[in-house]
Amino acid sequence: MYSRVLWLLLLLLILEGCSEINKAKDILTNPSARQVYQRDLKINDELFAIWKSEKEKSIENNSVSINLPYRESGKFFPKSFSVYSYLIELHRGDFLSVKIQQDSTSSLTFIDVLSVENSVYKNIKSSKFGEQTLQFEIEEDNLYKVVVQPEIDASSFFIIEIERSPLYLFPVAGGKNSDAQSFWGAQREGGKRSHEGIDIFAKRGTPVIATVNGRITSSGEKGLGGKQVWLRDIKRGQSIYYAHLDSIAPIKKYQVEAGDTLGFVGNTGNARTTAPHLHFGIYRRYGGAINPYYFIKQNDYKFPEKSSFFPEDQLAIVNNTANLRNSNSVKNSEIIQKLSAGDTIHILGKTEDWYHIKASNSKISSFLHSSLATPMN
Repeated sequence: MYSRVLWLLLLLLILEGCSEINKAKDILTNPSARQVYQRDLKINDELFAIWKSEKEKSIENNSVSINLPYRESGKFFPKSFSVYSYLIELHRGDFLSVKIQQDSTSSLTFIDVLSVENSVYKNIKSSKFGEQTLQFEIEEDNLYKVVVQPEIDASSFFIIEIERSPLYLFPVAGGKNSDAQSFWGAQREGGKRSHEGIDIFAKRGTPVIATVNGRITSSGEKGLGGKQVWLRDIKRGQSIYYAHLDSIAPIKKYQVEAGDTLGFVGNTGNARTTAPHLHFGIYRRYGGAINPYYFIKQNDYKFPEKSSFFPEDQLAIVNNTANLRNSNSVKNSEIIQKLSAGDTIHILGKTEDWYHIKASNSKISSFLHSSLATPMN
């Protein structure tokens, strides 16, 4: 009995040692979450290859296009090898967030974000092993593909949430997107120059605020910008320009926090003949001015209502002739395939009144209005 206990203790020490060795190796080799998954859970090579290939197919094949914010609910079925792939247009200044909620705390999910350029996919960011959330700043205007893949034996109800938010606060207190009426790139002086920023109109004297934590590098009245303030965003290495102020706030410190008042809306400088507004610009040390709009663009839409979609089976039968669309909207979508009554579909999930589906005779996913199919529960 005593020797058996010693053997068990020794075995535990060996196993613990292996775990520590793996952790040490991971620091040097930086394996992907999928590599850690196969190693630590000892996934069969053949099964892992099938699972991995489904992710590659989802990247190569067309994906559904979605607008943000987006919420989808449904169920992950074991060994169904389902992959959830979405096309999204994003811009420099957006902050992307992908979150997965499951009713099983032990179930694993893998999230990847890729950029799409000339049909070439480049991996930008991937979730770490065991994490159900992926969040990061978008650095380039582009089309992006978000890929969500549950583990091989996942069996849980889920909610996928994808949203964008601005990196900065809106620079005019109480302002909204519609207050911006002169945008980046607009022609000035008969086409001699282009607008290096956006104009946000508001009542004279409306507070202008620091959109981010930073350092005041310059303030005063000079040149075309009139009364102006320059704020340095040290984290991102860029300078924020506030121009045409009616007056500058008595700033007693160089370091300010997001939300601090820097000045008040006016029309000084070369804006004397226009209505009071803030000229807002962002400049990089190397590369000059960049479009500031998406850094401050507020979300116009709220998340769709949470769906109570809890399918017992992944299959559904099409009721009538049905159009499959590349987006969950009739107005802003294309018909990519037609189905006949009695055709079988695989339901991946549901968002509002739309099923996210994969037809049995198709390699690509699409959207089908939920009134056109009956789940086989």
